[in-house]
Amino acid sequence: MIDPDLTRLTRIFVAMTGVITGLSIATPAAIAQEPASANAGEAEEADVNDPFEPMNRFFFSFNLAMDKVILRPAAIAYRAVLPAPVRESTSNFLDNLESPVIFLNDLLQAKPARAGNTLARFGINTVIGFFGFFDPAESMGMERHDEDFAQTLGAWGVSSGPYLMLPFLGPLPPRDMVGFAGDFFTDPMTYLLWDHRTTNLVYYGVDVVDQRHQVIDEFDELEKSSVDYYAAIRSLYRQRMDDRIRDGKTDMENLPVFDDEDGGAP
Repeated sequence: MIDPDLTRLTRIFVAMTGVITGLSIATPAAIAQEPASANAGEAEEADVNDPFEPMNRFFFSFNLAMDKVILRPAAIAYRAVLPAPVRESTSNFLDNLESPVIFLNDLLQAKPARAGNTLARFGINTVIGFFGFFDPAESMGMERHDEDFAQTLGAWGVSSGPYLMLPFLGPLPPRDMVGFAGDFFTDPMTYLLWDHRTTNLVYYGVDVVDQRHQVIDEFDELEKSSVDYYAAIRSLYRQRMDDRIRDGKTDMENLPVFDDEDGGAP
């Protein structure tokens, strides 16, 4: 990755895919590692918390069709037309503009070290990195991380609620829906572009296409290798969201328990 904004018309129009929602929570490497585990996990999961599955599957099919007709072709054209250095600079610029929301949620989660890292990255990349088109902060050892209000709610102990797949927006359980709105109201770009519809459309349109092009191959492979693509995406979304809430740390409370058949004897 779904950078929430209920009034961003382009984000809503272009994000016409059930898989696009994984873009903000799943890196290409993460998606590449998930196909088998997503399918296996769904087969073993006792409680999928998906009471609206028939409706969700309908909207998933709709979103997927829109992705194949509009978003994926746009992402392929974007990749074909723009050279890699230009695409990388565009991604850097868009990532840098997300720093205020990330910084705020670092603070809300009482993570001063991560907040300091975010603030330092924003300052360095904005000044030295030519408004964020380059990322000198990373070469200085300051790695980028993602935070949003949905993650903050999760860190505060709010459960995600039942799984929901919405038309145009993709997976958005109740907690993440609230986070979606929270990010909108705390994003400075919301107010900077409020009266500039054309710029708004271009900015968020490029953002979504840029995210989609980064995972074209990974999602194609996931779809190809999945027995049930809907279940794989549902599992991937939950796994990656939980991972982001924990900042990539292992969930020690939910580790599998293995029986010691030898009774502990060597």
